[in-house]
Amino acid sequence: MAHRVCPWWLGYLLASPLRRLRYRPAQILGPFVHEGMTVLEPGPGMGFFTLELARLVGPAGRVVAVDVQPKMLAGLKRRAAKAAFLDRLDIRLVRPDSMGLANLAAAVDFTLAFAVVHEMPSARAFFLETAEVLKPNGYLLLVEPAGHVKPDEFENELESAAQAGFQVVSRPAVRGSQAALLSKA
Repeated sequence: MAHRVCPWWLGYLLASPLRRLRYRPAQILGPFVHEGMTVLEPGPGMGFFTLELARLVGPAGRVVAVDVQPKMLAGLKRRAAKAAFLDRLDIRLVRPDSMGLANLAAAVDFTLAFAVVHEMPSARAFFLETAEVLKPNGYLLLVEPAGHVKPDEFENELESAAQAGFQVVSRPAVRGSQAALLSKA
């Protein structure tokens, strides 16, 4: 699949409360994210899942949100400030070829990769970089939209994850999506 980033203007639609008719962030994230955790969210857009992650990690936790689009991050900052969660977020503008996370080696408890790996220039590079920042008992929830990512493409992503040292723990059900919970092997 060709590298293609979601246009920034779609961020408004993706952050819409109407999206909750399809995805319920608390239900999807609740089993994996707890108070005090450090969470990585690549490609947060304008924060549909980010705000729930910030709520779940609580005041003692932190959400590191990285994106390549300044306008997405500006929208995220506005929404986080309005929700009074800005102090729980570490928002970073990054390059397409790196998330710039060297300072987080083995510091992340959980990574949410929701509808983003198919937009990466290299799934393999993404999984390698994510493996470097995850703690030994850390998890990665990989979710890809069934309409954009075909089953064989999702399996290719899982193969790239395996090559980076991840193993599939479970296949949680996420409406309209293909999903896998991964841990470092």
